[in-house]
Amino acid sequence: MSKPTGAIAAPEHRGRISVLIGVLVAGGLAAFGIWSRIDTVASLKQEADDSAIPRIQVVSPKPAPAHRTLTLPGNIAAWYEAPIYAQVTGYVVHWFKDYGAPVKTGDVLATISTPSLDAQFEASKAKLAVAQASYKLAVITARRWAALAGTEAVAQQDVDVKAADAAEQKAEVAAAEQTVAQFRAMVAFKNLVAPFDGVVTARNTNVGDYVNGGGGDATVRVASAALFSVADIHQMRIFVSVPQEYADALKPGLTATLTLPAKPGDPIPAQFLTTANAVNTSTRTIVTEFIVNNAKGELWPGTYVNVHFNFPSDPNILILPEQALLFRAQGMQVAVLDAQNRVHLQDVVLGRNLNTDVEIVSGLKATDRVVGNPSLGLLNGQLVKIVQPVQGYNANSSSTPNVVSQQPRPPAMIEPGATAGAPPGAALNRSSPATGSLR
Repeated sequence: MSKPTGAIAAPEHRGRISVLIGVLVAGGLAAFGIWSRIDTVASLKQEADDSAIPRIQVVSPKPAPAHRTLTLPGNIAAWYEAPIYAQVTGYVVHWFKDYGAPVKTGDVLATISTPSLDAQFEASKAKLAVAQASYKLAVITARRWAALAGTEAVAQQDVDVKAADAAEQKAEVAAAEQTVAQFRAMVAFKNLVAPFDGVVTARNTNVGDYVNGGGGDATVRVASAALFSVADIHQMRIFVSVPQEYADALKPGLTATLTLPAKPGDPIPAQFLTTANAVNTSTRTIVTEFIVNNAKGELWPGTYVNVHFNFPSDPNILILPEQALLFRAQGMQVAVLDAQNRVHLQDVVLGRNLNTDVEIVSGLKATDRVVGNPSLGLLNGQLVKIVQPVQGYNANSSSTPNVVSQQPRPPAMIEPGATAGAPPGAALNRSSPATGSLR
């Protein structure tokens, strides 16, 4: 018995529908997979392009302070200081002034016994007496012969000879008088005296010491040491070597303060006196001299002091942190950003080094935005992205600290072909925030 036709067609129709639905589902899944892959690739490209843009911090140039402070070592010297040498040869009989003794002009410091000199002095006086006696006799004789001139008793030539003898004896007297004066001056040097008011800063002799008179004679090559040293300390001279970049400030009217190592909290005012008007080629410094009133005698010659300067500053000088500098073959540069955050490498001229900061003498404006952490690979015209530094530092501090950026970590990259709902562990590649390359 045969089956009806309608019963056979129904299962075939249902099979076709099932196949059609399967084809549609497969096509939908394929389309979704293609779309997901295209979206993933586009996302990866966007993330890679974003990661390739360097992250930087921006710093603004700070104006230089109104004054520049500088502390340098200095040496104190007396207003006058003179070594006292022996002018005569002999033995020290007594000394009257010791170290630190105040003296007045003409005070006797020591006396020297000079037997040989004393004998020569007495001999010169005796020779002077002989010369004076011979001169008197020559004068009397010349007068007698002059009275007989014109007579037959004497010849005129003899008269002239006697007159010449008298003149010669007069010259002998003058020479003897000079010899006596010389020895008298040398005898006066038996007493060593202070040349000016001051204090005795050195005594290099003792009773019984033998001294020679070559110390005060530059023509005599005799090794001789100064017996005393006397210093005038009513005012003191301070010598300090100032770097040549401060040469424009070394002029009359400049003041400084001194502090002793033992009294750092007790400043002493000093006035500018003069400079050497020359630069020492070894140290590139200028010897500068100041004066200080020392009426109380608190400062001593040879003392080391700290000299504190307060120079006026140039308002055109700007300050940047050292890490903002680029050391290139073209010279010193900084990276400046334009309105589109693109880099422009700017040549600059440096001034003084201020520890973590540095002065910019020229090449920069106060309104410029400067890259605070430029890398060596930073290129001219390169696009950069600005990130904010971490909180917790004072931007107005005198020294800009090292800025640490908070860079967002790029999301994990989905491997092409993976499903959109894959867990984070399925991402096999990441973008490098430093270079933007795929690893």
